[in-house]
Amino acid sequence: MRALIQRVSSAAVRVDGRLVGEIGRGFCVLLGVTHSDTNKQADWLAGKIAGIRLFEDDAGKMNLGLEDVGGELLIISQFTLYGDARKGRRPSFIEASRPEHSEPMYEYFVEKMREAGFKVATGRFGADMKVEIHNDGPVTLMLEREAGS
Repeated sequence: MRALIQRVSSAAVRVDGRLVGEIGRGFCVLLGVTHSDTNKQADWLAGKIAGIRLFEDDAGKMNLGLEDVGGELLIISQFTLYGDARKGRRPSFIEASRPEHSEPMYEYFVEKMREAGFKVATGRFGADMKVEIHNDGPVTLMLEREAGS
């Protein structure tokens, strides 16, 4: 399971021109799922994101986490995080999980973040989404938890 997290001042997602999710200060999380992912990977990733300190304190150091700043989450399913463009000119998405596996994993991850007490907005799984991200910093970090680890 992979998550590209971006510290944002705000973020929003639209489907067919309609706003379906928006947040203020927090993280926009682009979440990718591969075939072997289980709840174990989602639990680890949710815990990591809930506790990671990417917000600056009064001294300008990244010492504050989401909870410290009252941060929110916008979580978007992103199968292209498992794209492989090492060969040829068109990426292969063979490592991205099929929707029948990835959608329940995505929903499980979203629920874990809500259970942790965060306000969570989402896009619409499988839809053509327009995501507006106001990256703060910019601060962007890739997190990954592979099966078996």
